[in-house]
Parts: sequence; C-alpha cells; structure tokens
Amino acid sequence: MDPQRIEALERATVSAVSPEARIELPGWVLPFDGGTVARAKSAVPLSHTAPALSVLPEIEAAYARHGFPVMLRIPTLPAFAPFRAMLQQRGYREQVVTDACIAAASQVYAVSAGPRAEMMDAPDAGWASVFLGEGFDPVDGASRVKKLGLVKGSLFATIREDGRAVAAGAAAFSHGWASIHGMRTALDCRGRGLAARVLSTLAAAALDKGCDEVFLQVASDNNAAQSLYRRAGFARAWTYSYWVGAHG
Repeated sequence: MDPQRIEALERATVSAVSPEARIELPGWVLPFDGGTVARAKSAVPLSHTAPALSVLPEIEAAYARHGFPVMLRIPTLPAFAPFRAMLQQRGYREQVVTDACIAAASQVYAVSAGPRAEMMDAPDAGWASVFLGEGFDPVDGASRVKKLGLVKGSLFATIREDGRAVAAGAAAFSHGWASIHGMRTALDCRGRGLAARVLSTLAAAALDKGCDEVFLQVASDNNAAQSLYRRAGFARAWTYSYWVGAHG
C-alpha cells in the first residue's frame, strides 16, 4: 500500500476507538486507555518500514509516565522481524493475531439484498444490548459500547425484531477512510444473513459520504466473520499481532 494510505488508515483506526489520551513519537501513535479495546491502548507504527529498535524504550517510558501497561500492535511483515525479535527477548507476549482488511464500498453494499438496517447518529439502549447478550463478555461489551459511542460523526446500524435488537454494527469516518466496527449478532439469530444486512447498510452510508473504500479489522481465527467479509469483497492488506509487556 501507498505509505500515506497506511498512515491514514492507522490514524483512522485509533480515532475510531476514542482512547482516553494519545501522544506521538516520530512514526508512531501511542494511545492510552483503561478499557478492554486493544486498539485503544496499543502503540502502532504509522509506516511499514523497519522501525528503529531504539524507539521501544521510549514507548515503554511513555506508557509508564501515563500509568498504563505497555502494549504494541505490530505488523507481521518481514521489515518488523528484528523489532518483533527484540520484543520476545524483552519478555513480551504475542497475543491476538488480526487481519486489516480493505474492500470497495460498492462490493460491500452488494453483499446483501435484504432490507437495510435502521441507522442512527448515536447508539441507543437496544444497539448496546446486542453487545451484552448471551455469548458475549459483558465487561468487554460495555467497554466497546462506550468507546464506539464517543466517536464524533459515527453511524450506528441496528436490526430489530419484535422490538428486540438482534444485530448491530458501526461505521466511523476519519482521515479519508470509512471503517467498520462492532459487528455483533445475537447468538440465537446467527446464520440468517443479519450481519450481511448490517454490513451492507454501513457500506451504503460510506458511499453516501463519498468513501469508495472501507476497512475493518478481524481476528485471523474468526472463521465465521472472515467468511462473511470475504463474500463482501474484503481482502487482507496486512496482518498484525498484539504484544503485551511482562506487567500487562
């Protein structure tokens, strides 16, 4: 990818999860947050060139000053192999492996011909309830609802059946990108195409705002979500993993 597009996507990723605070070091954004959303509290490089190894102590010092454990979000690209090796040597643990995926908004819109989801400018109690239902971690769900709900200009899609919210998702818009977040479907309503309808609705909103492309980030081992996103035209741009310090 073009370096400017990579930087814009990473900045949009951080903005979409509204960290409590953030600072920058040359070539890096360092968000700080006490919630459960890893992207809101993990340092991320803004380019895919090999980072200077000397930046890691600076990152560690910055997180210590802000009173948070160190977490980093590092691409699995060859250029980062020395940096990842240094993390291992310093006792960091590699955690969730995630794909950053990009698609044409028009393809995502075409993933479902079903009725559009209801669209809102702010999340309501029904939208939030999908994150707190059976099969979801309620603490993590509450944290994600809070983070996504703070982002100015985001849109929130909900499908309701008999007054009950059964599927939800959100779209954020910044740095020239539209991004998809918080895709959730109630456990007892899966396999019926509801997530595809939410995804299509959010893509329509992106097109309405003049965004030709959308991105999302999904765990590499989330097979059900990966299948849906492939059908919607998403292709992996790169893969990254989280690295947590010894006291994280």
